Amino acid sequence: MPRTTTFSVAVQFGDCDPAGIVFFPNFSRWMDAASLSFFMQCGLSPWRELVKTRGIVGTPLLEINTRFVKTATYGETLTITTHVEEWRNKVFVQVHRVTRAGIDGAADELICEGREVRAFTQRDAANPDRLRAMPVPEDIRLMCS
Repeated sequence: MPRTTTFSVAVQFGDCDPAGIVFFPNFSRWMDAASLSFFMQCGLSPWRELVKTRGIVGTPLLEINTRFVKTATYGETLTITTHVEEWRNKVFVQVHRVTRAGIDGAADELICEGREVRAFTQRDAANPDRLRAMPVPEDIRLMCS
């Protein structure tokens, strides 16, 4: 069983479209926040610290796939569970499941599920304005598995 973390989101009125339904890009924003939270809950420092100590700028998104199942609205609290499904040499696949608590003891309801491909990056030595993928650090892989 892979290491799994949780991240909570209180849905606000401003997160919704005129019909009161969460505007879909907000799910990507929340999953991105859950991704950083995953690494911090596994014991890593924020990226702004790791860039100073290890040259790791962060884990930018390379690919995303989101499957929407149900709608959500303001006033609800959503829970995002996150784990790494696959570690590769320079990239990893992270899965986020966004749920809402079931009513009267019913099972949690799946709102959407996102699958992201991300890479650990560092600044290019020849051109510091560019980022380059780097091998996934083994110690981080072990901390987060």
